[in-house]
Amino acid sequence: MSQSDEDDAPLCQGPDPKPRPPGYALPPGATDCHAHVIGPFQLFELQEDRSYTPPEAPLSAYRTLLDTLGLERGVVVQPSVFGTDNACTLDALAKHRNRLRGIAVIDHTVSDEALERMAGNGIRGIRLNMLYRGGVSTDHLEALAKRIERFGWHIQLLIDCRTLPILAPKLARLPVDIVVDHMGHMPASAGVGHPGFRLLLQMVRDGRTWVKLSGANRTSTAGAPYHDTIPFAHALLDADPTRLVWGSDWPHVAIDGYMANDGELLDLLKLWVPDERQRHLVLVENPARLYGFGD
Repeated sequence: MSQSDEDDAPLCQGPDPKPRPPGYALPPGATDCHAHVIGPFQLFELQEDRSYTPPEAPLSAYRTLLDTLGLERGVVVQPSVFGTDNACTLDALAKHRNRLRGIAVIDHTVSDEALERMAGNGIRGIRLNMLYRGGVSTDHLEALAKRIERFGWHIQLLIDCRTLPILAPKLARLPVDIVVDHMGHMPASAGVGHPGFRLLLQMVRDGRTWVKLSGANRTSTAGAPYHDTIPFAHALLDADPTRLVWGSDWPHVAIDGYMANDGELLDLLKLWVPDERQRHLVLVENPARLYGFGD
């Protein structure tokens, strides 16, 4: 890689190499609904058009994370650095058909045969990344939604929900559910009263939008232990606890500064969702419905 390439897609730090368990026991069937498997690079090459260069975060390391945290299941989300080449994600799913499900990145050129193979291999949705290079734009959103509807898939959006009012009319016309990453991925300093977040809450209430309780170390403006994110989680719970899932966001790509331990983030979940019954929904029941665990 040339110096200009390094400047254009800077190397980002890896996750905490010594994850610790949370301070409470997770229920059977607990699920991490947002993680990325990256590499090994000798088998799965990064695409040139990307916003960052991650270190390897292979399947073996992700298995260790799940086991350490007490999570039985995981959802592997295709990262932007691989573009529409889903080989790394599909490889992980093939090795753990009962434990893992996946989210792919596709564009309008994907064949029906490829979609059918992905469905058979555990893919349960497609992701549109509107924040990092390497993602897919919304130009073909409606056409893609129609093509994936027959599989029961959803569309996952990495979006700053301050811009949600612009996209919302298009989303309302889609025949599939929407999943929004990282509680809307807007800075906590914007507040729960921001019009974009209020719209997200209404979309959750309307019953066709899910939200991932994740990304505190991305959205907090106060820093660790990220308590300024708690009002956002509570507002989402008030909207509808049956439409929320939790994700680690491991290996926390493109994070500057302090790297949170994943056990620390699960401890935060107990503050986000203090009621044990609601936490069971978020960790077990909701993921089983959304991703088809047990199918």
